[in-house]
Amino acid sequence: MVSCRLLARRVLPAITLLVLLLAGCATPAGMPAGTGIDEVRHRWGTPTLEFGLPEGGRRFFYSTGPFGRNTYRLDFDAQGRLMRAEDVQNEAHFNSEVRPGMTSEEVLQHLGPPSYTWGVRYHHQTVWSYRFVSPFCLVFHIGITPQRTVEDSSYGPDPACERRHFIGL
Repeated sequence: MVSCRLLARRVLPAITLLVLLLAGCATPAGMPAGTGIDEVRHRWGTPTLEFGLPEGGRRFFYSTGPFGRNTYRLDFDAQGRLMRAEDVQNEAHFNSEVRPGMTSEEVLQHLGPPSYTWGVRYHHQTVWSYRFVSPFCLVFHIGITPQRTVEDSSYGPDPACERRHFIGL
């Protein structure tokens, strides 16, 4: 007979891990083109951010993933049908969609909300930092001026990857 303690200590954590891993496979980016906007809202809830697109379409952002390393951008046509869905927190999007002089609103419309923000006092910037999946544990930083425009951008180490964060020190 299996004791309840053995079940609680060994089997339940394994089942929980399996459920979490399987849930991680389902993403808004896996939604097929043509899916209705109401079905997306029903499955994924209220978007993290929402914008209007030219000609009456909508753009949704869903921030998700461990440590906020995934942000899904979903574009809908004027009839509310999904045209495309993709994870925009990656080097390809950062390098092609962010440029000096764009407004902070344009950054939000391209990448969605940052993982966290912080100030650089001597430079009078607010830095928007975007976590993303990388084997090198990097963060993408965007320097925003007081006029709310992009001054510069760079990659740097993700503070969440420091050893003490993972071992509970």
